[in-house]
Amino acid sequence: MHASRTKRPVAVSAVALALLVAALAGCRGGGGGTASSPSGPVTPTSAGSRAHVLAVKIDNVGPARPQTGLDKADIIYVEQVEAGLSRILAAYSSRLPTVVGPVRSARESDLELLRQFDRPTLAFSGAQSKLLPAIAAAPLDPVSPEKDPNAYFRDTGRPAPHNLYLRTGRTPHATTGANAASDIGLRFAAAVPGGRSVAGRTVRYPAASFAFTWSAERSRWLVSMDGTPARTAEGARLGAADVVVQYVTVRPSLFRDRWGSTSPYTETVGSGSALVLRDGKEYDVRWSRPAAGSTTSFTTRDDKPMTFAPGQVWIVFAQK
Repeated sequence: MHASRTKRPVAVSAVALALLVAALAGCRGGGGGTASSPSGPVTPTSAGSRAHVLAVKIDNVGPARPQTGLDKADIIYVEQVEAGLSRILAAYSSRLPTVVGPVRSARESDLELLRQFDRPTLAFSGAQSKLLPAIAAAPLDPVSPEKDPNAYFRDTGRPAPHNLYLRTGRTPHATTGANAASDIGLRFAAAVPGGRSVAGRTVRYPAASFAFTWSAERSRWLVSMDGTPARTAEGARLGAADVVVQYVTVRPSLFRDRWGSTSPYTETVGSGSALVLRDGKEYDVRWSRPAAGSTTSFTTRDDKPMTFAPGQVWIVFAQK
């Protein structure tokens, strides 16, 4: 859990955007159809090799639901965006669905968050024009419709912009079978002592909410979004083995969306408190990420590594 990975230093804050581009200048939809994906649990086992992560920025407003491919992600990150709404960044490595989406635009926060992984692939629909140089300079492989048009298609049964989907097999990404969560130091093992029994936990943004309700029958935290049960494209209920409510600073960035709303910036470097839900219990933990090139560690109050139940991990960033 205390993994700290040294990588090339890259500044990704908006304040240092010009320096980022200069320092890292040398670094580095098709036809219509109905989106679908296979279902099944995500396993925490690693293939013994480093994970090669495909991160996809996924829409999360009402017209975008049900999303396709969320049930196959190793980690699902939830963050606040403009107007108090939410958006998802799903990280895939141990298994890869055929189709993922709807795909939406990237944010500045994604660049810092993704530095935990070793040069991941980022699939996104686009970004604010002033942010594009930072994306190009970041240590990741960007895959957008402009760069790889054959990797995307529009679902004619949905309204734009909530109908752009990624065909993962048409991207340059190649999965290793290793689990993204294990790769960044999350430890899947028996539960640590303590914790308190809880029926569920709700996280609220100004214009969005996420509820996680424990199901002993399914051994999962059943997910609801904005008061409605979240489901896969096939109708199955979305469920998480583990939920992390990570309390962070969410501040205004220097970027705005096309309607003039300021984009929030979620600070994932630093330290603070968090709640971990597993096996029907809630644990108070601390999170720490000393630098952008480090992974995030989660420790109990007695400074022991927090352990996680096998399965999909949801990490929800909540304002301190």
